[in-house]
Amino acid sequence: MVIRESYLSKIRPFIGKDVIKVLTGIRRGGKSVLLEQVRDEINSPNTVFLNFEDLGNQHLCEYSAFHDFICDKIGDSKEKFYLFFDEIQEVEGWEKAINSLRVKYKADIYITGSNSKLLSGELATYIAGRYVSLVVYPFSFAEFKAAKEEYTFDDYLKYGGMPFLSSIYFEPSVIQNYLQDVFNSVVLKDIVKRNKIRDVDLLERIISYALANVGKSFSATSISKFFKAEKRTVAPETILNYLKACEEAFLLYRLKSQDINGKKLLKVNEKYYVADHGLREAVVGANLKNAEIILENIVGLELLRRGYKVCVGRVGEKEIDFVGEKDGDKIYIQVCYLLNEESTIQREFGSLLEIKDNYPKFVLYKESSFEGNYEGVPAIKIEDWLLND
Repeated sequence: MVIRESYLSKIRPFIGKDVIKVLTGIRRGGKSVLLEQVRDEINSPNTVFLNFEDLGNQHLCEYSAFHDFICDKIGDSKEKFYLFFDEIQEVEGWEKAINSLRVKYKADIYITGSNSKLLSGELATYIAGRYVSLVVYPFSFAEFKAAKEEYTFDDYLKYGGMPFLSSIYFEPSVIQNYLQDVFNSVVLKDIVKRNKIRDVDLLERIISYALANVGKSFSATSISKFFKAEKRTVAPETILNYLKACEEAFLLYRLKSQDINGKKLLKVNEKYYVADHGLREAVVGANLKNAEIILENIVGLELLRRGYKVCVGRVGEKEIDFVGEKDGDKIYIQVCYLLNEESTIQREFGSLLEIKDNYPKFVLYKESSFEGNYEGVPAIKIEDWLLND
């Protein structure tokens, strides 16, 4: 088991504190195991752990039954209890029960959920300022190497980092079936069911389009025109709603575009990236044939994983793949597969050299005959960058 220290280090300062710890992220992205790691680290006999996707707990998926069950467990004890609730959104009205347990007992509460709207409803009203949230992503390349040493970067490039891959027989058909199953679970449970979507075929077509065009600028209008060419009329508003539902389920991440010199967000050139590019392989395929955009997806998600606020940059007519901001600092990154031809070198480094501030700038590549730096801008092998934070 890989101990996810980067997440545990963020949770530790809040252990025992009167704030609810909320872990969100894509289904099967590692939230449950992380929750178990927190429980094991606390190592208290006064622990209750419930997974609400376990059919054995189905009778508790209503807030009053859930609340009464926990009250019976704690009884009249005045000691601190540690409560862990996995996939809490399966409990109808869970916010009421959680808030009551928080004020009634000395309870240290940890919950997980697979939808970003987990914190946008009644919970925020009930306990405003009484929770901290953390997005949990699938394995980084460094985490996957720690879990499965023989996993190469090319394996990661094709199959991604869904944590359970490290535990199954490494056979392409087995991996493909697993990733397809994860994708279906996300679509059916976290998008279709939660949003009461009737036209599942349309949803799947929109997702397939977004996955095929990862890292490319497109709009709801452009997708609408694409469907129109296929003799199907779909309103841009419907497409936007479906894409938003995919974002809320942590399947897709939308990065806005920023005019770097003007320091303002732009309403055009937004891009979508997938939470784990292995899901793209399961749905669209050809990750290795489209390695350049997959590398871009890997870097974008790694920046989010490392805590950066990320957007796409523009300097005049030139594009910067990623602008990352954290703790008042910035980094600028260009990503390419092959860095050897002079035209590629001029393009990748030239865009960065247009930026006139002094924040770090670098080009990440998979293969290169170029070494060192170009006018002070370093080139770094992407595999090395991923393994060294």
